[in-house]
Amino acid sequence: MRHQFLILLSFAALAPTALAAYPSAPQQTLQFSIDWQSPSVGLTDSLTGNAITEGDLLGAPGGSPLLGPLPTPEILKTSGDMGLPSGCVGHLGGTPCDMEVDAVSAGTDYRFWDNGIQPGELFFSVDQFARGAAIPLPPPAIQSERPAGDSSSDLWTNWSIIVQNSPMPIPPAFFSNHVGAVDGDGLMSAAGYQYPGTGLIEPNFPGAGMPSANTNQGDNLDAATVRLSGAIDKTYFSLDGGLTDPATGMHGSNSAGQRGVLPGDVLVVGTGGTPPMIWAKAVDLGLDRTGTNIPDDLDALAIWENGNGVFDASRHPYDWFSGSTDMVLFSVRRGSPVIGQIDSRWGIPIGEGDILTTPLAASFGGLSPFPAIMVSAEHMGLRTPRSLGSAPSDDLNALAFLIDPLLDCNSSGLEDSVEIVTGLVIDADGDGVPDSCAAILDVAPYCFCASIAPCGNFDPTAGCENSSGVGGLLSASGSSVVTLDDLRLEATQLPLATFCVFFMGPVAMPPVLLRDGLLCVTGGLRRFRPAVFAASGSATLGPGIVAYSLSSLSPSSAIVTGSTWNFQGWYRDSSGPCMQGSNFTNAMSVTFH
Repeated sequence: MRHQFLILLSFAALAPTALAAYPSAPQQTLQFSIDWQSPSVGLTDSLTGNAITEGDLLGAPGGSPLLGPLPTPEILKTSGDMGLPSGCVGHLGGTPCDMEVDAVSAGTDYRFWDNGIQPGELFFSVDQFARGAAIPLPPPAIQSERPAGDSSSDLWTNWSIIVQNSPMPIPPAFFSNHVGAVDGDGLMSAAGYQYPGTGLIEPNFPGAGMPSANTNQGDNLDAATVRLSGAIDKTYFSLDGGLTDPATGMHGSNSAGQRGVLPGDVLVVGTGGTPPMIWAKAVDLGLDRTGTNIPDDLDALAIWENGNGVFDASRHPYDWFSGSTDMVLFSVRRGSPVIGQIDSRWGIPIGEGDILTTPLAASFGGLSPFPAIMVSAEHMGLRTPRSLGSAPSDDLNALAFLIDPLLDCNSSGLEDSVEIVTGLVIDADGDGVPDSCAAILDVAPYCFCASIAPCGNFDPTAGCENSSGVGGLLSASGSSVVTLDDLRLEATQLPLATFCVFFMGPVAMPPVLLRDGLLCVTGGLRRFRPAVFAASGSATLGPGIVAYSLSSLSPSSAIVTGSTWNFQGWYRDSSGPCMQGSNFTNAMSVTFH
């Protein structure tokens, strides 16, 4: 039995929104935004009850991607928090406005060295027009999900090492590779693949609604970052340009121009909604150097900032490990004039799927004044005109480099998606979660009525004795894996035709005599509604306990990975041995994985 810390606290009323204590928080939080054409714009978020905008930073319901169905994403930072107040809040998707965030980074992306990007360290997104590499990749990949309309709201990660000592991957040592890691809606796609999602709308078929309508059928995840717990709360971002998209013929929202900045500028904002400031100018990144009056549009962003608060341009790859420069990685949007220009590192044409960095200085052999290709699109399993017969190019929409795995249900140190696609674990049911995690049921029953009882109604194997002659017994089945959300709690040995209410709290305490039984949970109790009618003397809660905590309880009550909650059942018993009208089951501590 797992050790329990028993803390005696005063009794709290059975209320679903008590805020006395908080569950463990994840050490990193995925944050993302969507574009102005996404149908989730204007919907009510699942955390604050406010309308979602294309200027908000969103999060998965409850803080971590889950299997669907899911409520809408949470607003973690509003456009106002980003220093982008606007009168457009509440507008519906398909209406261009002055606040679209086009790329974002928390400034704490992982700094990688020339030993390669290890599996699961690189996360990126594409739009609905991306096709993926011409060579077959193991699914789920862009190749498999695009025909199902399930690619533009997903995040993809690398399942094999990416070494950047050549402009193209060289088999058999290194492959073009990516795999679906985070889904949009968390449901099975029409292609037959499922993995944990963020609450975004799918499908989003290429060209759906175009050019006659501005609103896409599904969402387009347009920017992403991972914010580390305890890190300085700064946000680096760029705004949308007004380029004409060659794929649709439509103009961007030009939120940058409406705010008086360039779409290639990197802005920074702290807390409190203060106005953002330009941290790095487009020209210092090697952009806006083609001599045209059309600005380049920065489209994805990953930054490691060295802590001095000013932009220190890298002069050659990996010099950011000296601490004197900043790592700034980015991509440019389809239609940017810099596309097709010769990069300063390899001397090859820049594409909209490449991960770029600041120009390689001439003193280090720089070949042009334009950005250097840090990771080519081909390494990530994306198409470019550089690959024979592969035009048009895939557009890289969002970018993040992770220090720790985002989804690692078995604590292996690897992304679940990487373990599945490489065969390190089995996923026979195809839900994107290792089957071994389904066996994790991390529970500890306690609060048996063995040493104290209200009126001598002992039952050392359950709660205190009720009118049926035994105590109410709380047991668990399924798993305590958050992404599966299949935990099932069952209260048995109850009186016939009674009502049972399940509740949970963050703290286990020594038993307190109450009515005909013992209360052993405190710290602010959260009640699950409605009460369950136990006609046959048993009542169940779940599956769906995690989803209920996200949609119906207070934000502090969200069940997340790493949190421990204590459950107990209260039930009516008008003929109980102590004649107090009600009783309790034993309690159950559950640690979620």
